[in-house]
Amino acid sequence: MSGTSQTVVQHGASGGSSAGQACACPECEGAIRFDRPPLRSQVVRCVSCGVELEVIETAPVQLALAPEVEEDWGE
Repeated sequence: MSGTSQTVVQHGASGGSSAGQACACPECEGAIRFDRPPLRSQVVRCVSCGVELEVIETAPVQLALAPEVEEDWGE
């Protein structure tokens, strides 16, 4: 495990508020809704397809597939 931790928060069509931000999953086009403003590098999970996504931009919100977690060999 690397020295950084990722918090996975599930977001999707089943929740959210009108005040929150929303965008589409780049994998399945499912709705990703945020109750709070997302943070850059935040990892979220699409409820529709289950893929992990990383917030790469916050204004406007842009998502990309989250990088695979690789084993850290102390490098």
